[in-house]
Amino acid sequence: MTTASTRLASLWDDAKAEKMSEPEKLLYRSNLLGSDKRVTNYGGGNTSAKVMEDDPLSGEKAEVLWVKGSGGDVGSIKMDGFSTLYMDKLRALKGKYRGVEFEDEMVGYLPHCTFNLNPRAASIDTPLHAYVPKKHVDHMHPDAIIAIAASKDSKAMTQEIFGDDIGWLPWKKPGYELGLWLEDFCLKNPEAKGVVLESHGLFTWDDDAKTCYELTLEIINKAIAYFEEKTKDVPAFGGPIHQSLDANARRAVAAKLMPAIRGFVSGQQHMVGNFVDSDTVLDFVNAKDMRDLAALGTSCPDHFLRTKICPLVIDFDPAKGNIDEVLAGLEAQIAEYREGYKAYYQRCKHDNSPALRDPNAVVYLIPGVGMITFAKDRATARISGEFYVNAINVMRGASAVSDYCGLPEREAFDIEYWLLEEAKLQRMPKPKSLAGRVALITGAAGGIGAATAARYLKEGACVMLADINETALEEVRAGFAAQFGADVVRKVQMNVTDEDAVIAAYADTAVEFGGVDILVSNAGIASSAPVEDTTLALWNKNMDILSTGYFLVSREAFKMLRVQGIGGSVVFVASKNGLAASPNASAYCTAKASEIHLARCLALEGAEAGIRVNVVNPDAVLKGSKIWEGEWLEQRAGTYGTDKDGLEEMYRQRSMLKRSVLPEDIAEAAYFFASEQSAKSTGNIINVDAGNVQAFTR
Repeated sequence: MTTASTRLASLWDDAKAEKMSEPEKLLYRSNLLGSDKRVTNYGGGNTSAKVMEDDPLSGEKAEVLWVKGSGGDVGSIKMDGFSTLYMDKLRALKGKYRGVEFEDEMVGYLPHCTFNLNPRAASIDTPLHAYVPKKHVDHMHPDAIIAIAASKDSKAMTQEIFGDDIGWLPWKKPGYELGLWLEDFCLKNPEAKGVVLESHGLFTWDDDAKTCYELTLEIINKAIAYFEEKTKDVPAFGGPIHQSLDANARRAVAAKLMPAIRGFVSGQQHMVGNFVDSDTVLDFVNAKDMRDLAALGTSCPDHFLRTKICPLVIDFDPAKGNIDEVLAGLEAQIAEYREGYKAYYQRCKHDNSPALRDPNAVVYLIPGVGMITFAKDRATARISGEFYVNAINVMRGASAVSDYCGLPEREAFDIEYWLLEEAKLQRMPKPKSLAGRVALITGAAGGIGAATAARYLKEGACVMLADINETALEEVRAGFAAQFGADVVRKVQMNVTDEDAVIAAYADTAVEFGGVDILVSNAGIASSAPVEDTTLALWNKNMDILSTGYFLVSREAFKMLRVQGIGGSVVFVASKNGLAASPNASAYCTAKASEIHLARCLALEGAEAGIRVNVVNPDAVLKGSKIWEGEWLEQRAGTYGTDKDGLEEMYRQRSMLKRSVLPEDIAEAAYFFASEQSAKSTGNIINVDAGNVQAFTR
């Protein structure tokens, strides 16, 4: 049975739209369409409007094409995301066209058509919009439509579902020639409202912005209803042959697999992972036909560019729980995929094809568990997973009513290694210094921890924030998510003295990001008391947190770093007091000295695996520091006979450089030890204390 809940509802608000210009209506329409992944995937599809504008030179009216620019996303696009081009110049381009074998050169002419010096680069799809003789055009990639487009009986299904309202065109790589095909179709079928492009997507058009938007929804809803009716009694993908593990067991398997995979696929650059175990994914990975369908690859060009020629199916049997066997054979499985990809490249390459790219899979399917994706950053890994979910939806529909057809291998290669796509990749900005790195920071809700996290995030790292204070931790996480994006920051409440909690935190880090590269061991307390007043409980508390806690988080870091086999960096935030004695703080100073010596021991053990271990020694970092709240502040102020303001001034004057030490200063040292700038440093100490002769290392 069809249900209203599965239908796309119009979100158009006439009261809002009536005050908008035509370009503003285009933006409104685009954002509405892009807000629902059933309409189009991230970055997929495009929209346009032909608008009469005042020519800035002549002052006369000119017809201008507003169209989504290269690399944009209709769901999040702003006004500056649209290219603007003179329609008369776009029509004049037909005189420059030398034929399909030269169509890529037409992209070079698009800047000559720019209206009003708009710097937004026009996309390869511009001609597809320009030559449709309607004012408003939507090009979307709905799963329900691509399921039709990727079916063996695609043309007949299009006619069956839509009649003469929607036409059909055979597969053609996006470009100038396809734009001419669309124009020809429109001229020969003036009553048609749109067209399905084989193995690609949907075009719809109208002369009114709202009508165009609602037409797009109507056509997609018809396709959804068709598949609901046709597939209601058909087992998905041939029916299940595996049973899913429970949610905790699925995450446990992913936590073991992801660092191992990450190590094997990070040879050219550090990769970041994403794990999905939604019902849609589990239905697919557990199914009888999964392996055969996965081998066919995806169909829509946008899907394919994000997910590669095909996924790698991990040889895990959820009934046997053979994770150790899988891990032992993982290197061979990944090597076999690489060789297969290289063979695909050799079969399909042209004389002018770009060089072979990273031959590792992007998508990894695990029966009973879910899907893992790896990419150069967290957002790309997540989006690649979303695209493969789109592909799963397409395969589900197409295989239930017909035969699913992936993009032919040669066509897939010509999309993946398209010279225009290569040029776009070459224009990408240089990666930031910590791109692809994953850091776990303890004591992350405090001043030094949060400052270090901010420094790492600015340099492109993903960060797992760990702290015992859940309220403060969430506040810090939310702030970073707003500033840097939710993809790159996660949190875990963790007591560093709790062995199980530490182990669980690393498992969470593996599932969220794929592994770990950097540990900043920063959790701390401070206590002040004469030795005769130091209780055993106080002594043990210092040792538990500042010594045992540092041991536990380091031990688990070493385990994961060794599984990955790509090196790493451990940074201890110790203290000047680990080198220089201080009155009335024997427990604190001794525990800090223990940290420093532990770091030296770990530097010896980790060197052969490329694991560097270094120490940052702060002193008197009062700003934002949790340990300077409450008793410690009162005790240290009492020791020196002053108050908080006086204590900060006393510390400043005590230093050789007469300067206050801030959390950001410690973060800079922690960044140095995490970055390639210190690639040849291990077992070292940086004192960030504004100068203290007693703390000079000897």
